Amino acid sequence: SDVHHPVHINRVLREGGFLKVQPQLDRENLDPGASKAFAVADHQSAHVYVNDPADVTSVKRLLEGIPGIDLVLDREAQQEYHLAHERSGELVCIAEPQAWFTYYFWFEDHLAPDYARTVDIHRKPGYDPVELFADPTFSFLKARIALKVLKKKLGFRMVMDVIPLDAGLVKGSHGRLEDTPERGPILITSTAPQRARPWHLKDVKDLVLQTVFGDSSPD
Repeated sequence: SDVHHPVHINRVLREGGFLKVQPQLDRENLDPGASKAFAVADHQSAHVYVNDPADVTSVKRLLEGIPGIDLVLDREAQQEYHLAHERSGELVCIAEPQAWFTYYFWFEDHLAPDYARTVDIHRKPGYDPVELFADPTFSFLKARIALKVLKKKLGFRMVMDVIPLDAGLVKGSHGRLEDTPERGPILITSTAPQRARPWHLKDVKDLVLQTVFGDSSPD
């Protein structure tokens, strides 16, 4: 989907007093253990983990009032969307069609952790599509990257900090259910039987087994 509205959900939680950060030298890092609530962002969905069940209602009420958030699903509501897994957040947020969730938790860019400007999928508390871009504000960008690579090959320690912190660069996202089937995923197969009801993601496993091993067709 075309998007133009990044939702900084962790900043919302921080402003609401639920998320805590840990100062590290001249930067900040998310402190999940000390936080009452924090979000793991993934495109147009975000799992919000709430430490104390007594805070779930307050966190839900806060998020429901944020522009760009379409749904805030508690454990009961997650059942309807097949999201009620033991590792799901106490709340799951779904973005509006033209919005998406960042993982950003800092208020000022100079306080962002060192990994924010790098490709680092293991330390970031959520997916970061801005990693697809190199910072357009850097002069002589290719030369800058080449110099860093050269330093690494020569054995010097370096940080490939060339990723921008501008979430507005992202113009496309996915993750929410499409409003019309025509905009949903496409399954191409020569073996699937015709049927009246639509195919769901959970049907794909059975279809693959049927195609590869000749198991009985899905219901």
